[in-house]
This record gives sequence, C-alpha cells and structure tokens, in this order.
Amino acid sequence: MIIYGLETCTLCQRAQKTLNDAGIETTLRDVRAEPLSETEIATLYAQFGDRMVDTNTNDYRSLGMWLKNSETDAQILAQPKVMARPIIQNGDDWHLGWDDDVKAVLI
Repeated sequence: MIIYGLETCTLCQRAQKTLNDAGIETTLRDVRAEPLSETEIATLYAQFGDRMVDTNTNDYRSLGMWLKNSETDAQILAQPKVMARPIIQNGDDWHLGWDDDVKAVLI
C-alpha cells in the first residue's frame, strides 16, 4: 500500500501508523522529495478531479493568481504541498483523505 503525502504531514503519519499497527505494510511517498510525474497526476486526477488540491491551505493561498487559475496538474507540479493528503493506493483502489470511511475500507 502506498501513501502519497508529506513526511511532515501529521494526517499522513497517523494513517501510516494506524495501517502498520493493523499489520498492513505501507510505504509513505513524500511528494516533495519525489514529485509526482505528469502521468501519475493524470491518474490521480481521473480518480479525484479537482479535489486533489486542498484550496484551504496557506500553500494554496500563496499561489499566484495565474497558478490558482491553472489546471490541477500545473498547481501540483509547481507546489506539491497543495495536494490534498493523504492519497492512498491499495492495488487498483484509490482513497483520498483519512476518515472513518477510508479506515473502514482499508482495515
């Protein structure tokens, strides 16, 4: 199982710990250290659309108007921290966020 997020994201850390404690092997991919490719972004966009970008963060608010009006892929390529986190890949299944619904499916 792959968790896409940030090493410093507490929600990503919590998701990884909970999954590991349940005996599920995970890998946390820090999208700042290892940015998503355009192909990966396209795959994620097909799953989640514009929900991939967290527009409530300071990182998003700090984007220039040109980037705010750009496509999701351009926003994430320019500033990976604006990606909503975590995105969890479990085989062919994808999940956005870490709430009770996602936990119920994965654990």
